[in-house]
Amino acid sequence: MSIAVELLEILVCPKCKGELLHREDPEQLVCGECRLAYPVKDGIPIMLIDQALEMDTPGNISDMKDC
Repeated sequence: MSIAVELLEILVCPKCKGELLHREDPEQLVCGECRLAYPVKDGIPIMLIDQALEMDTPGNISDMKDC
Protein backbone atom coordinates (compact mmCIF):
# COMPACT_ATOMS: atom_id res chain seq x y z
CA MET A 1 0.00 0.00 0.00
CA SER A 2 1.41 3.37 -0.95
CA ILE A 3 0.87 6.85 0.43
CA ALA A 4 -1.34 9.18 -1.63
CA VAL A 5 0.60 11.81 -3.57
CA GLU A 6 -1.64 14.54 -2.14
CA LEU A 7 -0.67 13.52 1.40
CA LEU A 8 3.05 13.40 0.56
CA GLU A 9 2.83 16.96 -0.76
CA ILE A 10 1.59 18.37 2.58
CA LEU A 11 3.48 16.25 5.14
CA VAL A 12 6.53 17.78 6.82
CA CYS A 13 8.88 16.60 9.54
CA PRO A 14 7.17 17.10 12.92
CA LYS A 15 10.50 18.00 14.54
CA CYS A 16 11.93 20.64 12.17
CA LYS A 17 9.06 21.18 9.67
CA GLY A 18 11.47 20.23 6.87
CA GLU A 19 10.74 18.39 3.63
CA LEU A 20 10.39 14.60 3.70
CA LEU A 21 11.72 12.10 1.17
CA HIS A 22 9.55 9.03 0.50
CA ARG A 23 11.45 5.72 0.47
CA GLU A 24 9.80 2.60 -0.90
CA ASP A 25 11.78 -0.27 0.67
CA PRO A 26 11.35 -0.22 3.57
CA GLU A 27 8.55 2.31 3.26
CA GLN A 28 9.55 5.40 5.26
CA LEU A 29 9.43 9.18 5.17
CA VAL A 30 12.94 10.54 5.72
CA CYS A 31 13.97 13.99 6.90
CA GLY A 32 17.48 14.84 5.73
CA GLU A 33 17.73 17.82 8.08
CA CYS A 34 16.95 15.93 11.31
CA ARG A 35 18.26 12.62 9.96
CA LEU A 36 15.05 10.89 11.11
CA ALA A 37 13.03 8.24 9.29
CA TYR A 38 9.33 7.94 10.03
CA PRO A 39 7.91 4.45 9.37
CA VAL A 40 4.85 3.82 7.22
CA LYS A 41 2.57 0.99 8.36
CA ASP A 42 -0.28 -0.21 6.13
CA GLY A 43 -0.02 2.99 4.07
CA ILE A 44 -0.25 5.23 7.15
CA PRO A 45 2.77 7.38 8.05
CA ILE A 46 3.63 7.25 11.75
CA MET A 47 4.61 10.88 12.30
CA LEU A 48 5.60 10.63 15.97
CA ILE A 49 9.10 11.77 16.85
CA ASP A 50 9.48 9.04 19.48
CA GLN A 51 8.61 6.40 16.85
CA ALA A 52 11.14 7.71 14.32
CA LEU A 53 14.38 5.97 13.48
CA GLU A 54 17.67 7.86 13.64
CA MET A 55 19.93 7.70 10.60
CA ASP A 56 23.56 7.16 11.68
CA THR A 57 24.93 7.55 8.16
CA PRO A 58 23.17 7.73 4.79
CA GLY A 59 21.41 4.41 4.30
CA ASN A 60 22.14 3.19 7.84
CA ILE A 61 19.22 3.46 10.23
CA SER A 62 19.09 2.34 13.85
CA ASP A 63 16.47 2.72 16.55
CA MET A 64 16.39 6.24 17.91
CA LYS A 65 17.90 6.45 21.40
CA ASP A 66 18.79 10.08 22.24
CA CYS A 67 15.69 12.14 21.40
